[in-house]
Amino acid sequence: MNEKIELLIELAELGAIGRKREVTLRELASRLNTSPQSILRLLREMEREGLISRETSGRKTRLGLTEKGLEILEELHERLEKALYCGLIIGEVVSGLGEGSYYVRLYRDRIREYLGFDPFPGTLNVKVLFPRTIFDALIDVRPILIPGFVRDGRTFGDVKAYPVRIEDVEGAIVVPSRSVHPPKIAEIIAPVNLRETLNLRDGSRIRIKAVGGR
Repeated sequence: MNEKIELLIELAELGAIGRKREVTLRELASRLNTSPQSILRLLREMEREGLISRETSGRKTRLGLTEKGLEILEELHERLEKALYCGLIIGEVVSGLGEGSYYVRLYRDRIREYLGFDPFPGTLNVKVLFPRTIFDALIDVRPILIPGFVRDGRTFGDVKAYPVRIEDVEGAIVVPSRSVHPPKIAEIIAPVNLRETLNLRDGSRIRIKAVGGR
């Protein structure tokens, strides 16, 4: 990583945004795994470039990020967000609770109406390895709302469906309003048996890509 970017990030983590924070050269050198002399040289360069503001008193240095320094971090954040959180999920196939078939059959007509395919009576459960949760990956994807209903006095809630492509197969990640799964588990429906079609078993790595976005 560029040493100036790395130092800007360290200062942001120290709280040097909108105010100056007191820190020693030795402390910064330890955090960046370098020498105090290198830190001093870097601070002088960054001050000349308008990335930081600096005040010194004895061995203490007060540092703050300037508007220009913050703009660089914001641009970096935006680029990383676009690169990493682009609707892509890398996961590992896991066994479910055995209830998917029951609920897919219950919602079958609504799935056909709102998603446009006849679902295989079962779900594929995938443990999300990247990013942290399914919602990090789907933050810019507009879900399709499958409305709930009442049957025999029992209420079945709404389901949010996020169209995705599982390898080369179209399907959807479904998130019931009363989900029992943690956000690290993606529950997927498709018009085919995904385990058989893609030759998957527990532990198989799989790539899931959101279809469309806002």
